[in-house]
Amino acid sequence: MGSCYCDMRGFLSFQILWLLTKKDMHGDGIAEEIKKRRGEKPKAGTLYPALRDLSEKGLITGKRSGKLIVYSLTKDGNRALSEARAYFIRSFGDILEKK
Repeated sequence: MGSCYCDMRGFLSFQILWLLTKKDMHGDGIAEEIKKRRGEKPKAGTLYPALRDLSEKGLITGKRSGKLIVYSLTKDGNRALSEARAYFIRSFGDILEKK
């Protein structure tokens, strides 16, 4: 992130859920999509615990496909994302408005 003074790492789970609304993905695919948006790829030690946590909460599910696990959003995950999006808009929506 270079000389960024604002730590945006807290948005990882939110971003994973959002990405999985677009298509089912394996961990490295998720990491690559995040890299496109953030400019850096999350480390495996950050990404996979987040995926495990989301899975344990029933928000995503993973199916083994060969050596890869392909993750998809569950109904509860979709609902959680909607709630998180509403919270985000309430909390930060005015930041995005042009002055």
